[in-house]
Amino acid sequence: MASELEPELQATDRSLLDCSAEEIAGKWLQATDLTREVYQHLAHYVPQIYCRGPNPHPQKEDMLAQHVLLGPMEWYLCGEDPTFGFSKLERANKPSHLCGRVFKVGEPTYSCRDCAVDPTCVLCMKCFLGSIHRDHRYRMTTSGGGGFCDCGDIEAWKEGPYCQKHDLNTSETDEDEDPLVHLSEDVIARTYNIFAIMFRYAVEILTWEKESELPAELETEEQTDTYYCMLFNDEVHTYEQVIYTLQKAVNCTQKEAIGFATTVDRDGRRSVRYGDFQYCEQAKSVIVRNTSRQTKPLKVQVMHSSIVAHQNFGLKLLSWLGSIIGFSDGLRRILCQVGLQEGPDGENSSLVDRLMLSDSKLWKGARSVYHQLFMSSLLMDLKYKKLFAIRFAKNYERLQNDYVTDDHDREFSVADLSVQIFTVPSLARMLITEENLMTTIIRTFMDHLRHRDSQGRFQFERYTALQAFKFRRVQSLILDLKYVLISKPTEWSDELRQKFLEGFDAFLELLKCMQGMDPITRQVGQHIEMEPEWEAAFTLQMKLTHVISMMQDWCALDEKVLIEAYKKCLAVLMQCHGGFTDGEQPITLSICGHSVETIRYCVSQEKVSIHLPVSRLLAGLHVLLSKSEVAYKFPELLPLSELSPPMLIEHPLRCLVLCAQVHAGMWRRNGFSLVNQIYYYHNVKCRREMFDKDIIMLQTGVSMMDPNHFLMIMLSRFELYQIFSTPDYGKRFSSEVTHKDVVQQNNTLIEEMLYLIIMLVGERFSPGVGQVNATDEIKREIIHQLSIKPMAHSELVKSLPEDENKETGMEAVIEAVAHFRKPGLTGRGMYELKPECAKEFNLYFYHFSRAEQSKAEEAQRKLKRQNREDTALPPPVLPPFCPLFASLVNILQSDVMLCIMRTILQWAVEHNGYAWSESMLQRVLHLIGMALQEEKQHLENVVEEHVVTFAFTQKISKPGEAPNNSPSILAMLETLQNAPYLEVHKDMIRWILKTFNAIKKIRESSSSSPVAETEGTIMEESSRDKDKAERKRKAEIARLRREKIMAQMSEMQRHFIDENKELFQQTLELEASASAVLENSPVVSDKTLIALGPAKTQVSEQRQFVTCILCQEEQEVKVENKAMVLAAFVQRSTVLSKNRSKVIEDPEKHDPLFMHPDLSCGTHTGSCGHVMHAHCWQRYFDSVQAKEQRRQQRLRLHTSYDVENGEFLCPLCECLSNTVIPLLLPPRNIFNRRLSFSDQPNLTQWIGTVSEQIKALQALRKEESVPNTASSKNAASVDELQHPGGFKPENPYSESIKEMLTTFGTATYKKEF
Repeated sequence: MASELEPELQATDRSLLDCSAEEIAGKWLQATDLTREVYQHLAHYVPQIYCRGPNPHPQKEDMLAQHVLLGPMEWYLCGEDPTFGFSKLERANKPSHLCGRVFKVGEPTYSCRDCAVDPTCVLCMKCFLGSIHRDHRYRMTTSGGGGFCDCGDIEAWKEGPYCQKHDLNTSETDEDEDPLVHLSEDVIARTYNIFAIMFRYAVEILTWEKESELPAELETEEQTDTYYCMLFNDEVHTYEQVIYTLQKAVNCTQKEAIGFATTVDRDGRRSVRYGDFQYCEQAKSVIVRNTSRQTKPLKVQVMHSSIVAHQNFGLKLLSWLGSIIGFSDGLRRILCQVGLQEGPDGENSSLVDRLMLSDSKLWKGARSVYHQLFMSSLLMDLKYKKLFAIRFAKNYERLQNDYVTDDHDREFSVADLSVQIFTVPSLARMLITEENLMTTIIRTFMDHLRHRDSQGRFQFERYTALQAFKFRRVQSLILDLKYVLISKPTEWSDELRQKFLEGFDAFLELLKCMQGMDPITRQVGQHIEMEPEWEAAFTLQMKLTHVISMMQDWCALDEKVLIEAYKKCLAVLMQCHGGFTDGEQPITLSICGHSVETIRYCVSQEKVSIHLPVSRLLAGLHVLLSKSEVAYKFPELLPLSELSPPMLIEHPLRCLVLCAQVHAGMWRRNGFSLVNQIYYYHNVKCRREMFDKDIIMLQTGVSMMDPNHFLMIMLSRFELYQIFSTPDYGKRFSSEVTHKDVVQQNNTLIEEMLYLIIMLVGERFSPGVGQVNATDEIKREIIHQLSIKPMAHSELVKSLPEDENKETGMEAVIEAVAHFRKPGLTGRGMYELKPECAKEFNLYFYHFSRAEQSKAEEAQRKLKRQNREDTALPPPVLPPFCPLFASLVNILQSDVMLCIMRTILQWAVEHNGYAWSESMLQRVLHLIGMALQEEKQHLENVVEEHVVTFAFTQKISKPGEAPNNSPSILAMLETLQNAPYLEVHKDMIRWILKTFNAIKKIRESSSSSPVAETEGTIMEESSRDKDKAERKRKAEIARLRREKIMAQMSEMQRHFIDENKELFQQTLELEASASAVLENSPVVSDKTLIALGPAKTQVSEQRQFVTCILCQEEQEVKVENKAMVLAAFVQRSTVLSKNRSKVIEDPEKHDPLFMHPDLSCGTHTGSCGHVMHAHCWQRYFDSVQAKEQRRQQRLRLHTSYDVENGEFLCPLCECLSNTVIPLLLPPRNIFNRRLSFSDQPNLTQWIGTVSEQIKALQALRKEESVPNTASSKNAASVDELQHPGGFKPENPYSESIKEMLTTFGTATYKKEF
């Protein structure tokens, strides 16, 4: 068909080239109805230029379109030859101070981290290299396409808004000047006419929905029966599906189908068949039928060729308009006026509105073209940028709904222009005030999340695939809200306050739907069958994290807004949990004479949720009341008296108890979904608005209530109330026949509860909680991260929370707390903590994970040992609380807290009668240390005539009350200082007693009430006799230890893993007691010690036990036992070779027992050290081989080892191995017990025997060298030689060990030869 059309096309092209643009423009200038003339011209010529065959010819089409269609428009606009006309316009135009370069996909962009108002403010390469920002801290990224350069936008930069090029234009440009003054009246009139006609034409034809007929103005008398089968892009079907379908539908080759699919993906649509209607309709039906089985079918339309032609020219026209307005700002202003002028249909009838509202119906290529036109026109004209922003905000809900139901990526949606509008501070404020934008965004977002439970909370559990798809798309609205809030106001108007608070109300409604969502209940009995959906809720939380923080930042900027926001948040929280006691059984708790009424609630039995955004927002606002001092300036305006502390703390406390119970292993049957939720709850991405705010909310509650009441409620929620409220309950509990897991769970819960108390008192580095600033907070984070180990810059940044501008604040403080170690062999520079900052280390820093805490403790103790200091890790000196939280420290000296401390210390003193742990004791010692530090700070900073009410030292000096009459905490610490089983805590106890003495002296010097004299006397005596008591104690420990090892060796080995830590810590004591061991051993003089021979002195050897890594069975290493082997790797090595060119000529005749040093290579054997039974290893290796054989026929990835060469991976560490080494005892251990020297020859006999053996070997070698023709006489003489017997002790090893020795020897021989 194409060949038939060629003569006709050539004739048409010649007639088109004969057209004169000047004549056509002159005709238009004389026309009375310009619109009709232009439309007739387009109706006649556009179908002759575009879409004349099955395949497009873009270069020829563009050339003809420029000559016949665009040329007349340019002549008409300029009134003369456009070459001269546009040059005049360009000279008359004052250059813009805005760059406005639209970025292409993959183009580099630069953002200044010091000067950019937000991370979306970027520069192109030319502007960046010519700006002051090249010497600042900057971030370089690649553009996804669609944005433009912000150079010249004074609202985008704190400093240096212009590069050198655009700075020259600022003196010539007046922002308020109308650019139309540089154009003549005639040019303005002609431009307005042609722009209005052409823009309207492009919008009408691009949004035209009929497939077979044109708009009436564009219809022609001649109608051809030529159609296109037009395939449109979607994001549902894959490349492979489209290619396969096209091959079947249009009978094309795979290469052609790939070309079609690529063009469809790039441009959004492509014609796949050209011909009459029936021919194209047939292809359409095949495509629809083949793609509608599992998902929605591909979108296919049979379109008349004239419609496609006009649409192609419409796109060309929009691009032409974008290039024309670049000649003059006046032309840009006229196009903006035309685009935003309301049509006859009223609202949303402007051309810009029509394009935006049809966005989701357009194909990808059309969207990209008109988006770029908007950016080069509306967004580059400051006056019309504001008007366009208003139109965008008015249509925001509809645009977002269209985007959510569409399936194209956001970068191809007009909704993506929000980043260009909402991030401009003046526009954002104006839209909030005039269009109530905050409320619009939030309400639009909530309208898409309609799946709620009976209490109105979001429910993601039973989401369909379509709902999940929409949820992923609707998250972009949160990003828009972030853009609106990212620039904070410096001045507040009454209208801004009102509209912000309306938006805050809507935001609280959103958080109210999240409060308590995804509740979980502990699984008991059997494991959960199906993991519940949890990711959607956490995704929502992560997306909102920065928005919540920015909401608080806005509130902090205005006292009136903060007070109103606090009231509103409290009211919503009361609605959520005001009746939190409803349906719950009230109970009364009593300890130490204190009573409190609460509810009976068990986290392990009831529903509990980890999502509490309303509570956490209130906690953040409460801190701001303290930080901004609003709580002290306007107490009468705040509802502080209406607060119910038990209600405030209830749900955050439940959440923290849930974390503790998960750590204790009580929720194992709930699967990994809960483990993942707990992980993200503490993770750096979420913790600022989750875990941290829960701690602050508990601090808020404790500061407003009796600490004894709080502790009793906490004990109840941790389900530990019975243990601490009942005398000797712990002893009875441990003595009863109780499951070991329950004891361990209770111990862990006690440890977690004490840890929580430490956090409540010690975490005061949030501005508003403690008297600190943001710099102190980030310093502390860095100090504790570097306390674990030195870190590279990237590693350190990942461990710190980012703000909305993706900044951590690290660079501002890092030099104050760390040294930078330049890259060495590793190629990575590392930050190391400065030694003077080590004193700020807190072992129980609340952002440490369990593993990080362990590593940090080990690293800090090691550092102290290197500096020859004691290994105590006392709590650091803390900054004072802000007045609103000042009463929080009283929790340390409350009666219930002292009772808890006394109980745990009592368990440690009578350690055999109770179930307790050293971690529990360590936390109690840390709490005591914190209380002493607090009292010391109070005494040192006391103002005259003020009484220090914090008297912890006096309280710990008093013995317990009847009926227990337990000793004082101080006396128990004295007892524990000398306890042999608490050696590791000795230094900490000593530090506590030393600090106690220091406080006592301060009180005495200030004439305060003295501490009880009895304890003081004990202390003095202890310090005088310390050295003597220490030596005696060590000798006693050594004796007890020696007896225990000799008498209970087998039992200790069975429990080796559990006791390993203790044994390791006591190794030094055993070494120190070596002299004492010799005292109890038989006295043997040096003269009688014999090293070798029949009379060799017998030395006792320690028994060796090892555990198989495969079956976990423990076995003693003995020659008669089954073999224990080490995974090993044997390879050739040239390290010790003296002559690497020398090789073994005939390996078969080479003696493997003799390795000459001149050989080119030897063997090297390495092992990871992991031990297995020989039979366990054999089974493992056999299974590896079988697995590889089974997988031969499958498509699999390349493995890192070669099974055919005997290679395998260590089952534990996956270290490459190719053999095993059997574990053997030292020879002396074996032969000492087995040899009898009575039947062995003496020296003379031995020399004789060896001589005969040498002669026999020489004769054998001589026989080998004699040719086959040698006489039988020589052979007979050789046969007559008898090989004399020598010194041949029996082989003591078991058959299993012999087999493994052979295996190892064989592997070594193979590698060598």
